[in-house]
Amino acid sequence: MLPTNLLQVPGPRFPRHVRRAIQLGQPGFIALAVIGVCASGRVPSETAALPFSVGEKLNYEVSVAHGGKVGTAAMWIEGPVDVRGTSTYLLRFDSKIRIALLSAVSSSSSWFDPLRGSSLRFSKHEKNPLARHDESIDLYPDQKEWKSAKGETGQSLSNTPLDELSFMYFIRTLPMTPGATYRFDRHFDSARNPTTVTVIRREMIPTPMGELRVILVEMRVRDPQHYKGEGIIRIHLTDDACRLPARIESTMPVVGTAVLTIASQNTRCKETQPLP
Repeated sequence: MLPTNLLQVPGPRFPRHVRRAIQLGQPGFIALAVIGVCASGRVPSETAALPFSVGEKLNYEVSVAHGGKVGTAAMWIEGPVDVRGTSTYLLRFDSKIRIALLSAVSSSSSWFDPLRGSSLRFSKHEKNPLARHDESIDLYPDQKEWKSAKGETGQSLSNTPLDELSFMYFIRTLPMTPGATYRFDRHFDSARNPTTVTVIRREMIPTPMGELRVILVEMRVRDPQHYKGEGIIRIHLTDDACRLPARIESTMPVVGTAVLTIASQNTRCKETQPLP
């Protein structure tokens, strides 16, 4: 198991050319600041690349479990965007679902500092026939604090906090050894910790892009708004250096269990290819 304190320290300071590469989103030069300083105190290699960068866009078909297509979704990265003097990746997620006369929309944004490996801002909008939810949060990693646009405040357990969207990107940086389990106290809201990630197995799945080799990962989260107690998200990451989320299974309003399956991708990481 990866020690929790591995992810509780600020990311290393990198040379100017490496910082510039991160701002431009150039794969191959972006240091693994998400992982932070390792237990031995050594800094990660400057040439170790994050598997995602500015310009990446993933498009999904949304279907109900054992059913037909009910909508579409997309995840993409914009930037760089300045937040309080820090250059960030703007992570985005949008989904649109419709079943008969019922529809639901969801959009999330996370301003992620790739050098430190933490979120600085998070916003979310959800609307469905059962509820409407909006939140806007500013995160202050050095102070381990967060503040919402509504005036709510709270403490974080980590000085490299994440939100629910940046967590999806962070998982792509983890070692994918089947049987491994990781525990993190990195959600900015202390009440929503811990998050556990278990690497289940390697397998192949069909997608509109073709059949892909993937690694099945199970993520257990605490989210009172969407789950009673603990929720389980099953993520199939491509079994290559890109680690693209090829399929995501989760609970969504209106449809219940929904499956997002990758339909197309535009990324600077060129390794993901369908099986011949």
